[in-house]
Amino acid sequence: MHRTAPMRRIATTLATLLMLTAPVLAQGQGGERPPAAVTVVTLKAQDVTLTTTLPGRVVASARAEVRPQVAGIITERMFREGGPVKAGDPLYQIDPASYDAAVAVAEAAVAQAQAQLNAARKSAERIDELTSRNVASEQAKDNADAEREGAEANLQVAQAQLTSARIERDRTTIRARLSGEIGRSLTSRGALVTASQGEPLAVIRTIDPVYVDVTQSAAELLDWRRGQGAAGIESFDPTVTLELPDGSIFSETGSLTAAEPEVDPQTGVVVLRMEFDNPDKLLLPGMYVQVAMPTRTVKGALVVPQEAVSRDRRGNATAMVVGAENKVEQRTLTVLQDQGAGWIVTEGLSDGDKVIVAGLQKVAPGATVAPEERAVKTAMADDPAAPAPAAAE
Repeated sequence: MHRTAPMRRIATTLATLLMLTAPVLAQGQGGERPPAAVTVVTLKAQDVTLTTTLPGRVVASARAEVRPQVAGIITERMFREGGPVKAGDPLYQIDPASYDAAVAVAEAAVAQAQAQLNAARKSAERIDELTSRNVASEQAKDNADAEREGAEANLQVAQAQLTSARIERDRTTIRARLSGEIGRSLTSRGALVTASQGEPLAVIRTIDPVYVDVTQSAAELLDWRRGQGAAGIESFDPTVTLELPDGSIFSETGSLTAAEPEVDPQTGVVVLRMEFDNPDKLLLPGMYVQVAMPTRTVKGALVVPQEAVSRDRRGNATAMVVGAENKVEQRTLTVLQDQGAGWIVTEGLSDGDKVIVAGLQKVAPGATVAPEERAVKTAMADDPAAPAPAAAE
């Protein structure tokens, strides 16, 4: 009996609560739902420069193979592998003993030729004096002059041989012919090298600046030339940006400097050359990169956030737009290409349209919504790690 009374009081209380809340539930079920809150972005027409991404390889702006010009034994290496060198720096030393001897022989030949010339000159002077006295014949004078001239020629030959011997001796010190970064040594001390050998001793490359050779299809090249022809090739901005192998953007911008005036008949591509400053030596020859090159400018295009664009069953790009009386409309778009975090759209949207970027899962065409403009992502533009603005629920 004592347990039955409390149970009755609990049942009475629950019945009272149900009677009080029933009208409220009925009103909520029978009334209209409030419009769904969505986040929108108001579009503004602008002139947009289209870009194309081209694969390429980094190439040294200058390259020199270090090769010996004389034969001999390497006695010393005088550079640090992988370090910088300047034109004229000594790199290798070849044993100069035999070349010192050749110089000494040439110097002796010059001294001998000089002595012969001195004797020939004195003899010619005596014959000239005797000829003036009519003591010597004209034939003797001619012979003396010829002997003197022959001695002068022999001296010139000896001097040339001495110069050649000195050049050969100087070449025993192998010097850098180019300023840049030198690679690993391909020879060692004690190795025999020759002037006609095929393998270089080392390779010097200039990597500041560097070239980036990219390939572009003939069809893309035609589109680019038509676009530049309409805008005027003089007004073309050759500035290009570079994406590194790790996906980051290279800090230095480059410029288009040259184009191969020929299409490869096997691949159908054209080679373009870009030039980039490389002060930190981040770009190395042979590195695979991607270059974003401007192609043409589209007038009055719209850049639509990527989160506002979806695809229907046929693969067409669509977007939800808040129209008159906050009614949702679905638009089919013509998308040219992506640009950063947006799509470049030329048809399907107009200047001033409000596209839905958040809350799409809660709306359908014809539904009434409560739009709220998304805040400008200045913080995100400066810091990619900054949190995105909260979408309206």
